Amino acid sequence: MSTLRRARCRLRAHPSALDAALAAAVLACMVAGSFVDPHGPGGVTWGVRTPDPLSLVLMALGAAALALRRRAPLTVLALTGGVSVVECVTGDPRAPVAMSAVVALYTVAASTDRPTTWRVGLLTMTVLTGAAMLAGPLPWYAQENLGIFAWTGMAAAAGDAVRSRRAFVHAIRERAERAERTREEEARRRVAEERLRIARDLHDVVAHHIALVNVQAGVAAHVMDKRPDQAKEALAHVREAGRSALNELRATVGLLRQSDDPEAPTEPAPGLDRLDELVRTFRSAGLQVEVARADRDTGLPAAVDLAAYRVVQEALTNVQKHAGPQAKAEVSVVRAGPHLEITVLDDGTGEAKGPGSGGGHGLLGMRERVTALRGTLTTGPRHAGGFRVHAILPVTTRTRPAEDPV
Repeated sequence: MSTLRRARCRLRAHPSALDAALAAAVLACMVAGSFVDPHGPGGVTWGVRTPDPLSLVLMALGAAALALRRRAPLTVLALTGGVSVVECVTGDPRAPVAMSAVVALYTVAASTDRPTTWRVGLLTMTVLTGAAMLAGPLPWYAQENLGIFAWTGMAAAAGDAVRSRRAFVHAIRERAERAERTREEEARRRVAEERLRIARDLHDVVAHHIALVNVQAGVAAHVMDKRPDQAKEALAHVREAGRSALNELRATVGLLRQSDDPEAPTEPAPGLDRLDELVRTFRSAGLQVEVARADRDTGLPAAVDLAAYRVVQEALTNVQKHAGPQAKAEVSVVRAGPHLEITVLDDGTGEAKGPGSGGGHGLLGMRERVTALRGTLTTGPRHAGGFRVHAILPVTTRTRPAEDPV
């Protein structure tokens, strides 16, 4: 079985060898068929008669032409059809030269389109059958004439069916490959979006806590000699901010663990329910923060809840970092119909120009978060001084799964 399979593979790898083998097989069948006497006394009988020399020549020409059937199918069909017409007109008894035309017609139907198959098939059937009926030595109603009509029709139909099946299989294969490519591209896109989301979380966590640590460390260094109790309190805040930063970093980086990792975090991502805790960390660092919340709806989508929390966190971090220790900030979170409006104001009483004066990636990260949810973010200096951050997040908009926190 393995030897036969290897032989088939070699033949498929070399179409010319397959065509030559087919031509030899057709020639053998035609020569063997030329010894059959269809008009014997008891019906079809085998005899030992010698085929006419012209019939042998026509069979050889028809079989030789089949060796080129893939390269020039229409030309081969014309040649085999011509020798078949000559045999139909002159052969008595008739040799099966038309077998070569049947194979050539099948090749044309299998390698061209359906309109071409219809035209060429009808022309071949009409020419061969008409020549056999009108100019052949047999009566027009002879079974051999009807056999030519039937075999040419079946060859055209079989070739068209094979071509249609090949086209269907090719379309199915292309559709499967396209679906596979689409799945791979979707997977890569989701991985890229998840990486971007985790990078934003890491930036927000690190920037927030490092800013608090920097402020408290500065306070401790300033009052170390004169007021050691206050310096001790500031260092305690530094320690608390560092612990919080490590915990959030552990929770964020833990999203990269495998699902079967026993150390995977179970704490949910932060949201507006932790806004008071967030504000207390800034107040402990010396920033004056006032919060106004029209409601405390906890039914927000997880992605919107996380984005709102990060916007407030990054905006207050920018105020703490760039507006100085004397700055005052106002935070407003209002649910307005299908939208959630978040406003963070720096009143401009600090030493710096505002949250945006120091540059960095804070505003860019907030804008990416809000844009991912199809919201809007407006930032810029205020006319009365200070800086303003205003975000509008659609609450009812369905977001991509990659944007939802794990």
